Amino acid sequence: MSAVSTSSKDALVRIRGLRTRLGGKVIFDGVDLDIPRGGITAVMGPSGTGKTTLLRHITGQLQPDAGEIVVDGRNLAQLDRNGLFELRERIGYLFQNSALLTDFSVFENVAFPLRQHARLPEELIRNIVLPKLQAVGLRGAAELMPAELSGGMARRVALARAIVRDPMLLIYDEPFVGLDPIALNQVLKLIRVLNQTLGLTSIVVAHELSAVSRVADHIYLLAAGKVAAHGGPDELVRGDTDWTRQFFGGEADGPVPFHYPARDYASDLGFAKERA
Repeated sequence: MSAVSTSSKDALVRIRGLRTRLGGKVIFDGVDLDIPRGGITAVMGPSGTGKTTLLRHITGQLQPDAGEIVVDGRNLAQLDRNGLFELRERIGYLFQNSALLTDFSVFENVAFPLRQHARLPEELIRNIVLPKLQAVGLRGAAELMPAELSGGMARRVALARAIVRDPMLLIYDEPFVGLDPIALNQVLKLIRVLNQTLGLTSIVVAHELSAVSRVADHIYLLAAGKVAAHGGPDELVRGDTDWTRQFFGGEADGPVPFHYPARDYASDLGFAKERA
């Protein structure tokens, strides 16, 4: 199986030969992947495999040790500080914990990026923010405070804020965590609808295969510093590699060990007896 998708010719994000070492640990060891324009690509993998690190590379927050990262035709290694800032202004980011500003109303949370990055008349800000709240079904909650919102509502407010500047790329970092089934269905529907109506390209980092399968066009499974598998949701579920069987089947035995590396168990017990 090739390490890149079949839509590489029209990839908004193109990564080749990505190598990253952090704290003496190899995070990526020659990763190749493509994020097709207009699609929803999920990035999955066991904990600690570098999914959030990958997002930091794509947004230019972290430089790799080697490899090439191209976003919308621009090589990030060749961009200066202003170039990186301009690129980031075209990327929306939905944080795992929603990260709403607790002292601001729903309206002001969504308006915050506009006030920070542009000097716009108040009437124009209102005409931008309210349609975004309408898109996520929360125009009527504009004056509520974050403490008055349910978890699902907070996630939708954060989504409205992420799209308020009409980004080309929208990144979702664990968007399904802590959501009840009703809120989960709402968020899944919004991801798909917003991607289609706004012409977005989306990256979803998540662990929940059942949710990802309902929204993603393509999935990359990262493991051991490489792309362990990639393809459509049905294709990966049927995969016959050790990684796909363990990760998507939830098996205890496989490439991902249950036990953290430790000294010989019998020796440790012996040491305990000597100290007793």
